[in-house]
Amino acid sequence: MAHDPHPLHLSRRQAIAATLGAAAVALAILVVAVIPAEFGRDPTGLGQATGLSRLWAPREVRMAAMGDVPLAREYPQGFRTDTIEIPLKAVSGDPADFQIEYKVRMRKDATLIYEWQVEGAQHSDDLYFDFHGHTLAAQGREVTVATYRQANGQAMRGALTAPFDGIQGWFFQSGSLTPVVVRLKLAGFYDLVPPGEPGNEGRVIANVPAAQARPGF
Repeated sequence: MAHDPHPLHLSRRQAIAATLGAAAVALAILVVAVIPAEFGRDPTGLGQATGLSRLWAPREVRMAAMGDVPLAREYPQGFRTDTIEIPLKAVSGDPADFQIEYKVRMRKDATLIYEWQVEGAQHSDDLYFDFHGHTLAAQGREVTVATYRQANGQAMRGALTAPFDGIQGWFFQSGSLTPVVVRLKLAGFYDLVPPGEPGNEGRVIANVPAAQARPGF
């Protein structure tokens, strides 16, 4: 059996150096290639530079357009938030004491986020509401009306995309034997209706406590 006349013998220092070198190379491969490709993490930035990080990324599927309705919209008016506290008296002979309509002005496709709850009601069905909207009357033109929900309840939250230029909001009618307050929180792209104008014939003032929201009530 032939023997290597010059066998390779590594000193202890050389063996340690070789081991450390191999470990360093393995660590570099792990950080630069394996982690970006397998786990989507790129601590050095080389994964993105070399394209290895894309090996981990899921396959992208482009969403098809949904008719003529845009998924993202831009609005000319600024984003705003308001809180409206509407006091209603106990059921009495005068409907103006225990029922009211409150709406805001919105342009077509504008978005309104809302939340309201009634405070002081004794029963879950003490408040009736009609959530709806309509265009403003113009001479010689029809009025378009949209009804979104009619029910009894003590709270409601959600969002509305206006189907037309006009006013959108609620008719509230209390059936409570005690006074109640409807606290309405709004956010989005809309304008408040000044007191006394269509949509706010009850002359409600926004962003004040209920005791001040209807002067003389």
